Amino acid sequence: MLTRTVLRTRVLNFNRLFHSSSRINRQFFDSSTVERVSEDVDVCIVGAGPAGLSTAIRLKQLEQELGKEFRVVVLEKGAEVGSHILSGAVIEPRALDELLPDWALRNDNPLTQAATSSHMRFLTKSLSIPIPHPPQMSNQGNYIVSLSRFTAWLGNIAEEMGVEVYPGFAGAGVVYADDGSVAGVRTNEVGLDRLGCMKESFEPGMEFRAKVTLIAEGAHGSIAKELIQNFDLRQNSDPQTYGIGIKEVWRVDPTKYRPGEVVHTMGWPLDFRTYSGGWVYHMADGLVSLGLVIGLDYANPYLSPYKEFQRMKHHPYFAQLLSGNSTRIGYGGRSLNEGGLQSVPQLYFPGGALVGCSAGFVNIAKIKGTHNAMKSGMLAAEAAAAVLAQDSRSGPADMSQYEIALKNSWVWSDLNEVRNLRESFHTPLGIWGGIIYSGVDSLLLKGRTPWTFRNRTRLTDAQHTQPAYRFRPINYPPPQPPLSTDLLTSLTLTGTNHAEDQPVHLRVRKDGIEDAALRKLHVQRNVSEYAGLLQRACPAGVYEYVEDETTADGWNGHKLVINSQNCIHCKLCDIKVPTQDITWTVPEGGGGPKYTIT
Repeated sequence: MLTRTVLRTRVLNFNRLFHSSSRINRQFFDSSTVERVSEDVDVCIVGAGPAGLSTAIRLKQLEQELGKEFRVVVLEKGAEVGSHILSGAVIEPRALDELLPDWALRNDNPLTQAATSSHMRFLTKSLSIPIPHPPQMSNQGNYIVSLSRFTAWLGNIAEEMGVEVYPGFAGAGVVYADDGSVAGVRTNEVGLDRLGCMKESFEPGMEFRAKVTLIAEGAHGSIAKELIQNFDLRQNSDPQTYGIGIKEVWRVDPTKYRPGEVVHTMGWPLDFRTYSGGWVYHMADGLVSLGLVIGLDYANPYLSPYKEFQRMKHHPYFAQLLSGNSTRIGYGGRSLNEGGLQSVPQLYFPGGALVGCSAGFVNIAKIKGTHNAMKSGMLAAEAAAAVLAQDSRSGPADMSQYEIALKNSWVWSDLNEVRNLRESFHTPLGIWGGIIYSGVDSLLLKGRTPWTFRNRTRLTDAQHTQPAYRFRPINYPPPQPPLSTDLLTSLTLTGTNHAEDQPVHLRVRKDGIEDAALRKLHVQRNVSEYAGLLQRACPAGVYEYVEDETTADGWNGHKLVINSQNCIHCKLCDIKVPTQDITWTVPEGGGGPKYTIT
């Protein structure tokens, strides 16, 4: 087996030869002329999250059962497994029980805090009113965890079983075969400067050519986005819709700590037109996870998800919880799928498949998706093993059996039961009608209806954004430390770091065009029509529209500044920008947040 050290050495040795001539020093990089190292593998998995790692572990189990060796490689853009993982998180262990039946006997397992109670509260500006919660939100038998730590634990198990896991290797693009099918992926180049020229440290990306390629990047990943478009995988499904989750972890005063308590909130600080909800999870070791999810179909461009969350903490319920000897120790943000069953695309393409949140299996009523993501990975592994077990191959791997198996699994029934809840908010029923319908459906109907609400207009979250002239600017209160802080202070808790002198991975690009005229048009429309939405929407302070009369790619004395070194890889910009001309791409491998307790 090729170890990580050997792999890196092989790449470095290759590039010493590549750089033997000083003639190319600081020349512009041309991808069409580069010679790449290529590795042949049986299965290449992009993304070392719960879905990708469950896929890899299940493949190694099947390897033992079938007596046939599989070379399984997992590429992870984070510097360490788990460093780019963020979630609430309360885990339903159903998939874990199937994957690792003896997990509870492992001394190092991170599922140490069982959920002991579940509550729901409706917040007004000053009151916290207990209300019944839907049966789907019961957490009996579930566990409150740091999903980052849980993922790191799965990564260790995968490596123990012989999976090759390569943190710091970002899957940057698809390798296509001559017939147009997927033949693998390539990692991104390392050592390019901001202008795209080759530094002395330059290393071209590698190709991992695989018999089966499985994409497990999480919500709105760049490779999944490319494959869904190229193979028209969404032709029979609705557009995916998303929420943005903003999260903090606090070590609370011991008098405020109630281990195992799970609380969800609705109502304030958002108005009745905006889909949102908060959470408080009392984790192990005196820690509390709290956060706010806001549907990215919100209309008002003046809304700031970060400032709404900071304002929420000043509600008497939260302020009392975080009072005394309490300290904030973690912060982060991430987009999550909200489209449900109707937005699940075709899961397979010639040569591979989408698993986990790359496809979108979040049960929005439960506010959980890890169990479904893991199970989808396990089913994809079984379909991939069946393909690999065939001695003769003709053409690209056919993973269609994976989709059939998933539709016959409990994942599909889990999503089918709640398929109409989120989408009811986009019907003529409106917000209040959606709340009433969701209550009736979740309590009584439980999805047993002959109808399915569809996004027939095919509006995306970006298209739900309305022009700024229809709204008044929101006057957010200033931060009041330590309960609330400015954004950059919070950002320091993420450990985010990107090499300064590298190409900006957030591209102003549309229909393959990337030039000064497009950038100027972006500034014009986003400033004049949407009041510079991104500078409020981004939970990491990446985007600014600043005054500059001299720039050629600006408009009316404004230009766009992209502070890409701040990026926490939440993907909000790519999803929400009204002009749909921001493309999120992977930076140099290892760059980004360094989450540990999220």
